[in-house]
Amino acid sequence: MDIRSRFNPDQLDPMEVASIDELRAHQLERLQWSVNHAYNNVPMYKQRFDQLGLHPDDIKTLDDLAKLPFTTKSDLRDNYPFGMFATPVNQLVRLHASSGTTGKPTVVGYTQNDIDNWANIVARSIRAAGGRKGDILHNAYGYGLFTGGLGAHYGAERLGCTVIPMSGGQTEKQVRLIQDFQPDIIMVTPSYMLNLLDEMEKQGIDPLDLKLRLGIFGAEPWTQELRRSVEERAGIRAMDIYGLSEIMGPGVAMECAESQDGPTVWEDHFYPEIVDPNTGEVLPDGEMGELVFTSLSKEALPMIRYRTRDLTRLLPGTARRMRRIDKITGRSDDMMIIRGVNVFPTQIEEEVIKVNHFSESYEIHLYRKGNMDGMEVHVELRPECADFDEQKINDAINQLRHHVKSSVGISINVKLREIGSIARSEGKAKHVYDERASA
Repeated sequence: MDIRSRFNPDQLDPMEVASIDELRAHQLERLQWSVNHAYNNVPMYKQRFDQLGLHPDDIKTLDDLAKLPFTTKSDLRDNYPFGMFATPVNQLVRLHASSGTTGKPTVVGYTQNDIDNWANIVARSIRAAGGRKGDILHNAYGYGLFTGGLGAHYGAERLGCTVIPMSGGQTEKQVRLIQDFQPDIIMVTPSYMLNLLDEMEKQGIDPLDLKLRLGIFGAEPWTQELRRSVEERAGIRAMDIYGLSEIMGPGVAMECAESQDGPTVWEDHFYPEIVDPNTGEVLPDGEMGELVFTSLSKEALPMIRYRTRDLTRLLPGTARRMRRIDKITGRSDDMMIIRGVNVFPTQIEEEVIKVNHFSESYEIHLYRKGNMDGMEVHVELRPECADFDEQKINDAINQLRHHVKSSVGISINVKLREIGSIARSEGKAKHVYDERASA
């Protein structure tokens, strides 16, 4: 089966405008190919299928996917470095890997067809967000082993954009080049975009005077409140791109400019499911749970029912017939349990940004006093609020405490830090500092 996709920058792909029946038939054909490919070429999959008494020929409908075992990040680590590959390493054209800060890195690989498909899918994503051939695109995703930089780069070039391959870091230089080169689009993590906006204000540059009209933000969860803040400060449309290295990289799903209502999953390449995080049971569309993906067109590293740990729900298509994912509320392994209440960092971020006097930069410090867990949220005033008196500061702190108590259900302490003292991110932001183990 030909699993390559083709791209025309001037018109939508056929599968973007296909009927649901056409899409489902296409998915089933590709699913059957992918399951056979994994079974015949990845020893781990053959072993697991055989243990369950399953064979790829048992996949006769899309619903049959639920019979198959899950794949997890630990499977990639247990088979480090190349044991999950379905293609010999000498036939690959590229390898990427995670940082491995919590153990062995996860390694992903790509054939030339994989790279071509990836470029086409990211080009489709940028176009869906409102990018066009001829736009100048400032790419501040990290290059190197992280998939973000090169994934965005190849897709932008495939669309016909002029790419500025900046990568992360060198914030002052980034701002200078954005001012000098006048890009139309920026691709970057939302936390680093805040860093860039702070630097612009520090340099006396009004972001509203720049040519930027579109920001494509991904690689970490972010809230609607943060979207509104960035759009207001930068004068751009902020669009959500979703991806993960194990499935491809950036571009697995992309928000569409027509609706701006959550990323559309490119279902002709990635089949989504939502499962109960505890039981693994498949949940109906519309219910919250853990996002699971099966790759439909990958040659080097087919993924069967990969558990992303991202918590969201599947929604009906709007701008496209393909389904959307709701905003990622967090990861199941990011969840904090404070005095019996499940809390995600994005919930705290949402309440911090609602208090207009605080900047979007924050930290969550978890501590233990006696047998009780507690949370202290560190915040900063916005620069224009630097001259607030003690009463105004206390009012803002009490407002945040009230918001968190009302919406999240826990009491918190709030610590006001000096403006600019909370570390800014050059990639994915770290917000949670768990100090309970040392208590």
